[in-house]
Amino acid sequence: MTRSEFITKHRNLFWYTPDEQLPNISDSLIVEVILNDGTLDDFRELIDTLGAKHVADVFFAATGRQKANYYPEIYHFFSLVLQKYA
Repeated sequence: MTRSEFITKHRNLFWYTPDEQLPNISDSLIVEVILNDGTLDDFRELIDTLGAKHVADVFFAATGRQKANYYPEIYHFFSLVLQKYA
């Protein structure tokens, strides 16, 4: 699955983004939305699409306000998962 197919499949999670802006969504926003609001199946598809290392790099690169966008329990859980498996 390509990045654009992934975004289209999960369009309901990006409801606030206008259709013409969908191709411009950053990887950091995709990771944030999927981890905060997606299911574990969505997370698996994200790993298959972007790669575990890239998802981990994007996730751990979040600092300050970007890091605060993750729910605390989500950040804790996925920091453990990505540290172990990515």
